[in-house]
Amino acid sequence: MRFGSELEDFVVYSAPTLTTGPRPSDSFYLRFGKRCFDFVFATAGLLLLLPFLVIIGLAVRLTSRGPMLFRHIRLGRFGAPFQMLKFRSMRVGSEKGSPLTAAGDPRITRLGVWLRRSKVDELPQLWNVVCGEMSLVGPRPEVPTFVAEYSQRQRQVLCIRPGITGPEIDVYEEQLLASREDKEAFYLKTVMPGKLERDLEYLQNVDFFSDIAILFQTFKKLLIRVHDPFKQGAHPPATSDRAL
Repeated sequence: MRFGSELEDFVVYSAPTLTTGPRPSDSFYLRFGKRCFDFVFATAGLLLLLPFLVIIGLAVRLTSRGPMLFRHIRLGRFGAPFQMLKFRSMRVGSEKGSPLTAAGDPRITRLGVWLRRSKVDELPQLWNVVCGEMSLVGPRPEVPTFVAEYSQRQRQVLCIRPGITGPEIDVYEEQLLASREDKEAFYLKTVMPGKLERDLEYLQNVDFFSDIAILFQTFKKLLIRVHDPFKQGAHPPATSDRAL
């Protein structure tokens, strides 16, 4: 399957060399349990949320021109490309611009503002989890052009499936990027390296309880963000990590 010319310069179909840097923990959970956990809970989540997902999909379709789902190429485990799903929160054609989105971006639709703020736009990725392309918890998948900037050590994060959420969650990333003139340079030099350091730490201790803790922290931070409009402009220091 061909995903487009953006992959021609960087596609990895074999495991990254693990000669240096942290290795993923070799445990029963990582080898078998994590995939079972992902499949069971992602399937249950899709079934339980199905009516809500249908309503959101219809709202996206009826409030702006274009499809309800947005598909974008990301690199997953071992660098294999896959189509990551989201509810469309931006206007049709926006993917031709920067892959980074900051608060106040004019490409975002009115409904998309809420979808992105609540992270409801990420829920279709439960299907990516069911299909084995993603995990509930893991390093967030990046676009090929950003992965091409990884050092050999940073490519260790490609040893496991990317996650819907991860240890580096920062729900105020879009506000952080909005304050920078050169958003891509700031992301590549400051935000992405910080995120990858957290991901590399996570690789050393992948277990059931750490995944549950990360999921709990994700829900907690999202609830605070959604229910506290006064923190709309708040963001962590410039050295903080990347958001969902």
